[in-house]
Amino acid sequence: MAAGARGASHVGAIDQGTTSTRFIVFDRQGRIVACAQREHEQIFPRPGFVEHDASEIWRNTRTVMGEALGAARLEPADLAAIGITNQRETTLIWDARTGEPLHNALVWQDTRVDAAVAALAREGGIDRFRAVTGLPLASYFSGLKLAWLLDHVPGARARAETGEVLFGTIDTWLVWNLTGGAEGGLHVTDATNASRTQLMSLDTLDWDDGMLAAFRIPRRVLPEIRSSSEVFGETRAPFAGVPIAGILGDQQAALFGQTCFAEGDAKNTYGTGCFALMNTGTRPVRSTHGLVTTVGYRLGGGKPVYALEGSIAIAGALVQWLRDNLGLIRRSDEIEPLARSVEDNGDVYIVPAFSGLYAPHWRPDARGIVAGLTRFANKGHIARAALEATAYQTREVLEAMETDSGTAVEALRCDGGMVVNDLLMQFQADILDRPVLRPKVSETTALGAAYAAGLGVGFWSGLDELKAQAGVDRRWHPRMDDARRKVLYSAWGRAVERSLGWKQEATE
Repeated sequence: MAAGARGASHVGAIDQGTTSTRFIVFDRQGRIVACAQREHEQIFPRPGFVEHDASEIWRNTRTVMGEALGAARLEPADLAAIGITNQRETTLIWDARTGEPLHNALVWQDTRVDAAVAALAREGGIDRFRAVTGLPLASYFSGLKLAWLLDHVPGARARAETGEVLFGTIDTWLVWNLTGGAEGGLHVTDATNASRTQLMSLDTLDWDDGMLAAFRIPRRVLPEIRSSSEVFGETRAPFAGVPIAGILGDQQAALFGQTCFAEGDAKNTYGTGCFALMNTGTRPVRSTHGLVTTVGYRLGGGKPVYALEGSIAIAGALVQWLRDNLGLIRRSDEIEPLARSVEDNGDVYIVPAFSGLYAPHWRPDARGIVAGLTRFANKGHIARAALEATAYQTREVLEAMETDSGTAVEALRCDGGMVVNDLLMQFQADILDRPVLRPKVSETTALGAAYAAGLGVGFWSGLDELKAQAGVDRRWHPRMDDARRKVLYSAWGRAVERSLGWKQEATE
């Protein structure tokens, strides 16, 4: 056990997200003891450009660590380890000698590299690198963002070749600063975050020479790829001596926090959009049904565990649209009672393809539609259709996962802001025809990072202990008969078909 772990009673987790940074302290039973949070600025210099100030994120990280420890009346020595989970594809470069960022971080939502994506796709299609990286060509991932920074920050490419410039996703930036920064900070990442750069080979878990050449990335700028659970190093003042022993990208951290340790285990995070991940074991499954292949986690020197991932663009955002754009509700929590005011959807379906359909369709030409309207329909039916749209999209992704992997999902673990909606969760169980489980600890992303860190220093004995202490707050079992389920899902499929091609038709 590392020095900082002897006699320690808690584990800390840095949860660095798209809009805020949190530090959460957990006890040995995985219960939350304290939490502190700070938001950071969202910077939009041009349409499609989304940036963060990495220095602000680092300042906020130090602040929330101190606040949470103070609230819990703990000292750094009381922490056995610290884990980190982070917004994944957000990209930055900084001066190795001074620690100063050379540009704002390019956020995962940023689309400034769309032209580069299109140019590479013309030479081999969007799947030309999928066999190596598990990912389609998209502005989403970090590699082309890094190439843009090297080309547009004066002198960056030449200095990167000599090791004067360092690249990292946010986990790398935080570890480097926590372990000393310009005075010996560690330049590392873990396999889950590296798998989102489109620069790493899924088979070797190392940077791929072919990808580096295709994107013109010098190897010296890249961090060392390590496992998700091991002692990376120790923190420096003011939190000196605590082992940093876990790193996981946010969605993989939620998978781990939900204790999805067996092949076929799956979780779905219900937020603005949805992120569904399925554990596929020690084999990377290359999707032929619109999913992404990614590293789920790697513990110490063990074999990597892979996952299939499906991203749904619009889930909770549809409820926000009904609130903000249509004024159908005043607060988001009014959606459930409004939806309960009717017995069913009244044959109304909403396909929320506001900017196209994501997994498993990947149809940028799709646009949102409301289908099945009659004079019988009222705002209750619209509200119910909005909730049901999330459940239908989730079923599409899970069916793609089962088809790609050949493994059935026995139950779906759920987390995120929408899981407090009992109507949605019951309908999800009904339309899936399998149970839906909500955990006792709702902060599964931070919990996953804490679990990885605790395992890395022996605070917890292994996966069996974590599995044994994982609690279920609520279970929803399917109550819908099969005939009704088939009618509803068939109608949803017809609605999706009618949403396709809209953008093309509207611009001809």
